[in-house]
Amino acid sequence: MAGRPAESRQPEMISNPLLKRIRMKKNTLMLVGLGLFAATTLLADELVPLKLKLPAAAFVGTPKDVPAGANIEPLSDKPKPPLMIPGDAKNVAPGSQINSSDTNATATALAKLTDGDKEAFDTSIVLLRKGTQYVQFDLGSAQEIFAIVFWHAHDTPKIYRNVIVQVADNADFTENVRTLFNNDIENSSGRGVGTDKQYFETFQGRTVDAKGAKARFVRLYSKGSTDSALNEYTEVEIYARLAK
Repeated sequence: MAGRPAESRQPEMISNPLLKRIRMKKNTLMLVGLGLFAATTLLADELVPLKLKLPAAAFVGTPKDVPAGANIEPLSDKPKPPLMIPGDAKNVAPGSQINSSDTNATATALAKLTDGDKEAFDTSIVLLRKGTQYVQFDLGSAQEIFAIVFWHAHDTPKIYRNVIVQVADNADFTENVRTLFNNDIENSSGRGVGTDKQYFETFQGRTVDAKGAKARFVRLYSKGSTDSALNEYTEVEIYARLAK
């Protein structure tokens, strides 16, 4: 069978090189796009030190009166090693909705928990009534939480009782409740027996490794201190990113 005339094959001969160049450009653009996506992903997942802005230290030295038989962390003036968190995790506590088990705590008072003032002044402290009380943060949507940092009143070297940190999927804390920190070894607050040590409150606050827990709600419990039956909070920071 006779082949096609040469003139009928000419457009195909011309178009093939063009198609190759177009394909090469498409492939190049795809590779560049994938490279940018990979770089962005690596940047987001790269772990960086959590850098906290610390308040001034209100006291120095080791407390003289340590409760007998207490399981307490040794007090140290040296800074603790920073927690490593993803580079895109931010403090999402400001702007969150805050409430408390103490119905006398006003919205204006609770707003001080995220105002950035961590100093050991009376005007910086939010007071809650006696007994087991909590402050709760609604982050607005499910978040991957990597660090929860909080400061009780740190004007003197006191130990806060029944310090418990929990996260959950609903405001009533009945769905997917997880405990991230608990030093209530007697379960006197009814949130389970804790295994974490008690500690003296200092200007460094307390950093809890949340290990990427996915949750919308965060609760912080306490039950007075060695200095007072009242519950005191100064500042709370929650480092997280939108859950994937």
